[in-house]
Amino acid sequence: MNAPAALRLAVGIGCRRGVSADAIERAVRAALGAHGFGDIAIVASIDTKRNEAGLLGFCERHRLPLHFFSADEIAHAPRTTLSRHARKHLQVDGVCEPCALLAGNAHPLIVPKTIDCDVTVAIAPARRTFASAIR
Repeated sequence: MNAPAALRLAVGIGCRRGVSADAIERAVRAALGAHGFGDIAIVASIDTKRNEAGLLGFCERHRLPLHFFSADEIAHAPRTTLSRHARKHLQVDGVCEPCALLAGNAHPLIVPKTIDCDVTVAIAPARRTFASAIR
């Protein structure tokens, strides 16, 4: 999923259990399309999503590195939009925004939380380099 500009992006993704790779792709494209720039350097989510087939499939399909952050790491990220769902089910204030900020080692967000069905996406500049393997 490359866009014309050279800006490297960190994409934070939150999703409900069982969401498909196609649903994640649609949500990411919607978030990117609204701003029309950048090249995805890293995708990140909370470590409880480590076995989500849709998230893994999306990243494998596009050969994107995937990094997971613990709830503790997310708790220490810069403050972002509060998500009642994330608080109730994952005990964190949010997933996509803090994961984008942590993965990119950047602040502020370029694209704050967007919601497409059961997927949330936020985008930050990527100022950190991760290995290209999914972890």
